[in-house]
Amino acid sequence: MFFKVTSSKASRFVMLISVVAALSACGGDSVSDAPISVTLLHINDHHSRLDEESTTLQLRNAPGATKAVTLPMGGFGRVAAAISEEASKSTNVIKLHAGDALTGDLYFTQSEGEADAVAMNTVCFDAMSFGNHEFDTGDAGLSKFIGFLNKDSKKCQTSLLSSNVTTSTTSPIAGKFQPYTTVTRDGQKIGIVGVTISQKTKNASRPDVSTMFSDEVVSTQSAIDALTSQGVNKIIVMSHVGYEFDVTKLATKLKGVDVVVGGDSHTLLGPDSMKSFGLSPEGAYPTKLTDANGQPVCVVQAWQYSYVVGKLKVDFDSKGQVSACHGAPMVLVGDTFKEGTTASTTADAAAYKKALNDSGVFRITTPLAETVTALKPFSDAKVALGSVLVGKSSENLCLRRVPGVGAKSDVTRSSLGDICNKDAGVIARGGDIQQLVTQAFLLQGQTFGGADIALQNAGGVRIDMAAGDITVGKVYTLLPFKNVLVRIAMTGQQVKDTVEDGIDSMLGNNGGTGSGAYPYTAGLRFDVDITKAKGARATNLEVQSNGQWISFDTSKTYKVITNDFTAGGGDNYLTLKGIDKNLKENTFLDYADSFLQYVKKNPALSKPAANTFSTKSYRE
Repeated sequence: MFFKVTSSKASRFVMLISVVAALSACGGDSVSDAPISVTLLHINDHHSRLDEESTTLQLRNAPGATKAVTLPMGGFGRVAAAISEEASKSTNVIKLHAGDALTGDLYFTQSEGEADAVAMNTVCFDAMSFGNHEFDTGDAGLSKFIGFLNKDSKKCQTSLLSSNVTTSTTSPIAGKFQPYTTVTRDGQKIGIVGVTISQKTKNASRPDVSTMFSDEVVSTQSAIDALTSQGVNKIIVMSHVGYEFDVTKLATKLKGVDVVVGGDSHTLLGPDSMKSFGLSPEGAYPTKLTDANGQPVCVVQAWQYSYVVGKLKVDFDSKGQVSACHGAPMVLVGDTFKEGTTASTTADAAAYKKALNDSGVFRITTPLAETVTALKPFSDAKVALGSVLVGKSSENLCLRRVPGVGAKSDVTRSSLGDICNKDAGVIARGGDIQQLVTQAFLLQGQTFGGADIALQNAGGVRIDMAAGDITVGKVYTLLPFKNVLVRIAMTGQQVKDTVEDGIDSMLGNNGGTGSGAYPYTAGLRFDVDITKAKGARATNLEVQSNGQWISFDTSKTYKVITNDFTAGGGDNYLTLKGIDKNLKENTFLDYADSFLQYVKKNPALSKPAANTFSTKSYRE
């Protein structure tokens, strides 16, 4: 059919075509919906820490004096209860897990993720992004966890997401996850994109060789573009890449992102008022930024270990843009209080409860009975094994990945806070517990086949050991990975290059994985200067021989005992990766059990002597 167009009609026709073209060019922005508010309830990095723990907060008692008060904190029963209760009084709820559900407690060692899946299914998350630790037991281990999680799909179905992970068709996880998904709330579709930290997962976990991790920003943008091309104009990115990356790369470099729900860096966000209670938030909740198009983006994260549920309300306008976002971390605590070992008085307990309730961030929560019941078979098994007493420590054995006080020192992971972070020995030489573990591995290696030097990456050791009892459970929480010890025949030059690899990876260079790569050694010590170039950062190397420290010989061959993760090049230990496999001997000694045997033989532990630490001095 043809139309005869007059001059006046022609001008109107041209204008109409121009408007249509302009709207088409806007892609997803052409979609117009009614304004909508959604509530995000989210967690991240619970790391199989399903039981409640305790914390010490600064609280004012009834007379008004500030006291150090110990009370219960966290536990997945409280997570489930908080989410259930908050969901019941909120609108358009979306429940999200931003990754690292696995590895970090005896629950995972015993059940390979089944206990985590059972607990998570009492929440029934809408979506979960893959964290790097989901790959700790390879694609097969992740597939097993996915099977546990979606065992009863009629009752609960959690979408597994990562936009930057691709697998071979034969991978056990092929077809079991997506780059993104959508949920419908109040008749409107909301897109959720997952993204997994790339280099860290490749170099610090154990994905199958054929499983690939692409650039986080590029893959996330591609997923956003796919959603907007379908008319979805409200986009949540569920990121397991870390807070710094979220605020400097994802939120500000992407186009079309509205919310970033983060994980990986174990970041506590919240108001500065939290500092008066003894907590140290690293930024605001939410952190408000603008994307590459200049549109508002809200960034959140929910700390770690089942301690916090984040609650974020997001208001979208008719074009799907964020008009407002507000919320708070809910730090989950109980209401039994002690000052030292003494239970608080009724009057003081009432004052403490009021302070917590008035804070706006602490949430006194009773664990959900359904979760507690579901976990009971797993907790009974854990208690039976984990409660076995094997030793005692006469003093605090502090966790610290990297010495010093600078940005690379990673002081956020110690549960003992300033007791460890301000300890002069820890600042000068690094973590007591990392050094002790490494020395235990050296003795184990010497007992079974011989060893001159032991090497342990800092991140493979996970918790402080406070003064007091040491149980089997605490040992397996300290060393939660399924590693074994490997003996390698290495030249002295290769040993030095390996130490340099660890320092370089700690600095984040050439695909480095960060603080967890820092090298701890036993039988070998050195000075570190991170201001120097690679190859010149570790100097004045000495090796121990017959109880004496002597000059290190780069031409000599040494027997080095390390875990199979670093032996295979994990944490970017590239020198170890390149050593001929015929020079590597698997001792089949489980690394957690190796430390357990050390504790059984040396049941009275204390800090290692200063002159045995691998880092003699550390210059920033």
